[in-house]
Amino acid sequence: MTSATNTRRAREKVEMRQLIVDTAIKMYIEEGYDKLTLRGIAQRIEYAAGTLYLYFKDKHELYHAMHEWAFKQLLEQMERELTPIQNPVDRLRAMSEIYITFAFKNPELYDLMFILNEPMCAEANMDDWPCGQSVYNLLVETVQEAINKGLFKDENAQTLAFMFWSSSHGMISLYLRNRLRMYAGEDLKQLINYTEDMILRYFLARPSYVPFAKTTVAKKSTHLF
Repeated sequence: MTSATNTRRAREKVEMRQLIVDTAIKMYIEEGYDKLTLRGIAQRIEYAAGTLYLYFKDKHELYHAMHEWAFKQLLEQMERELTPIQNPVDRLRAMSEIYITFAFKNPELYDLMFILNEPMCAEANMDDWPCGQSVYNLLVETVQEAINKGLFKDENAQTLAFMFWSSSHGMISLYLRNRLRMYAGEDLKQLINYTEDMILRYFLARPSYVPFAKTTVAKKSTHLF
């Protein structure tokens, strides 16, 4: 077998795996978690069901690949749109808005990334969570930069980052699970953004400093499917 043949087969394997993931994500969004099966995906791409098991040993492994793809989209958007923002506090506010907007526009993917347990079953023997860690590291590094520049009065980047993330996640989860009915008639996305602003301002070393209240950064976000 020639080197060219090996290269071609490796490329075809990667392409086939990605086709399966792309199809699974579309079906998951269109039909929901309960109806997604490996057999159904195989029918959609017109392959024998057994073929899929050459690429994914079970549904958990496929869900992990799907949530890995979703994290890649979020991380790439953050890296692309946050890089031009020099002030770390402004960058944190923009990061929060991107995160919240992503969840509002892609609720099924947010479920897959942060709520459904299936993707994590494939990481049962892992001590960490590489997909989530990639986005979380960006948050921690930005918080640490703000601390180093004297913009936050708290000096524990891990604690602050966890609080910022968990507060956003908590409010988003309440929204996605239809638990904010008491705020009927309100712009819930704006409410969550404003609440995050209040939390961020509380830890500023200079309370007079106000992060930008409005931004066009996250407005560029679109539905991924």
